[in-house]
Amino acid sequence: MLLSLSFRALPRSLAPLLLAFAIALGAMPAARGQAAAPVLLVVGDSISAAYGLPPERGWTSLLAQRLQQERLAYRVVNASISGDTTAGGRARLPALLKQHRPEVVVIELGGNDGLRGGDLKAMRENLDAMVRAAQQTGAKVLLVGMRLPPNYGSSYTRAFEDAFTSVASARRVPLVPFFFEGFAERTAWFQPDRIHPTLDAQPQLLENVWPTLRPLLGK
Repeated sequence: MLLSLSFRALPRSLAPLLLAFAIALGAMPAARGQAAAPVLLVVGDSISAAYGLPPERGWTSLLAQRLQQERLAYRVVNASISGDTTAGGRARLPALLKQHRPEVVVIELGGNDGLRGGDLKAMRENLDAMVRAAQQTGAKVLLVGMRLPPNYGSSYTRAFEDAFTSVASARRVPLVPFFFEGFAERTAWFQPDRIHPTLDAQPQLLENVWPTLRPLLGK
């Protein structure tokens, strides 16, 4: 074979080129292996963007560690933006799907819509459109729900929760009903704004998502 020849036997003009080719050829399997890792895309707001915390300590980074521990060869792409709404997520999702071609999409949006007293019909339509767009690419989808404080009124808070359940039911996707399950009343687990979880809460966020997410990841 050509690569078995000694570089000393080659003309000086060809030796550097052949050496570069050999190095590139040797690197190809690793590059292919990295490219082949399926993507788990998280599209969320400040909760998934680890607002006020070191990014490497947020729940999505803990998720990447869990996947490695479980020997599940997924690459986590966290496309979460602080302050994002369902309208913002809907607008930027097509480009994310095209760029990353994810196998699994976690949608964690809606909290800011509710806190701002937004139109819940529009919120539901945005969530539905996002789920549908991801499904059309063949991706599996997990929807992460939220709840609002009672001071928003029972009618609004109930309709807010129903937006998540109705989309999940209509599109037949799994739902995490309440992202803050198990610690919503623990003031010490929230930053001074009483909205964003602290470092202590990040493992619990992962535990709230993992049981519903794990079946989507295969063996």
